[in-house]
Amino acid sequence: MDNTKELTGFRKYCAEQNISFTAKRIFIDGLGGMAHGLFASLLIGTIFNTVGVYLFDLNYTLWGQEFALLVDAKTFAYTVQGAAMGGAIAYSMKAPPYVLYSCLAVGYAANSLGGSTGGPLAVFVVTLVAVFLGKLVSKRTPVDLIVTPTVTILSGVLTASLIAPPIGAAATWLGNLIMWATYQQPFLMGILVSAIIGVILTLPISSAAICSALHLVGLAGGAAVAGCCAHMVGFAVASYRENGVGGLASQGLGTSMLQVPNLLKKPVLWVPPVIASIVNGPIATCVFHLKMNGAAISSGMGTCGLVGPIGVITGWLNPSEDALSQGEAALSAGALDWIGLILVAVVIPAAVAWLVSELMRKKGLIQEGDYKLNV
Repeated sequence: MDNTKELTGFRKYCAEQNISFTAKRIFIDGLGGMAHGLFASLLIGTIFNTVGVYLFDLNYTLWGQEFALLVDAKTFAYTVQGAAMGGAIAYSMKAPPYVLYSCLAVGYAANSLGGSTGGPLAVFVVTLVAVFLGKLVSKRTPVDLIVTPTVTILSGVLTASLIAPPIGAAATWLGNLIMWATYQQPFLMGILVSAIIGVILTLPISSAAICSALHLVGLAGGAAVAGCCAHMVGFAVASYRENGVGGLASQGLGTSMLQVPNLLKKPVLWVPPVIASIVNGPIATCVFHLKMNGAAISSGMGTCGLVGPIGVITGWLNPSEDALSQGEAALSAGALDWIGLILVAVVIPAAVAWLVSELMRKKGLIQEGDYKLNV
């Protein structure tokens, strides 16, 4: 059934152009797209650079030029991170082809004008505007090849020039405030940052995108890593009875979002990983002084593909621009740092979530099958 027949005026036009103002389309799909763009540029570039600088690189001479494959790839990946975010956001918003391609330029402009720390949030907001205006005119004229890219790019660049600098400044200020507060009150902020970012990780919202937008590195980034690991490992261990090794891997190395359908039916299932994050956060900040000096996006990844721990390790060796802007420096990680990372990333979340979930099962708060995944 065509629902557009029941609409009139501008609402009907928007439906015909696939323009949606729902929270899912904007905040779930849009932020998810932003994170994917960052994964495919900044994050993978950071890994390339760390491997190329500290382990090995493929050095060769071709056409009279010298190349270092991994380090050079990092440079190019970093350069296009704004374009990658813009294109990924547009794709997630189901933009038509000319709008999608044009958002590469829009994302590049917004990231540049938003600054090195506030760029991701600026790209998100500006690209949403450009996608909306581009969709309004898409395929509505005989010269769509000219009209749609013109409207999308010019509106995006104009919007970026107007709002990207203040958005970047605001995001930087808020992120700096959180990081400053974490250094001042590591116990309290360790609990808050760990619990909040961990919950966001499990919700269908991109915690990685939020950490990147707020530029969460340093001690606050370490607390965010602790919270994300607590939720991923916590759900994996708490649900082991129902889901076995497959569930352990899909949640512990994949995503705890798989539990969302079960959480909607029974929110009390959230208690074990939340308590694990509340315990894990201050241990990370106060005991081990765990810092995320890698890319800020890694702070919101947890054990997904082991990106969170890898980000911590790369930060020890080669601090990201995010960390350097906060005065952080490379560390010579000792045995205690490695032990702390293993405990925070895996051991503590697993132990606390298992203990709490078993107590709740004995009290009848969690029933057999409550955590069952359909995967």
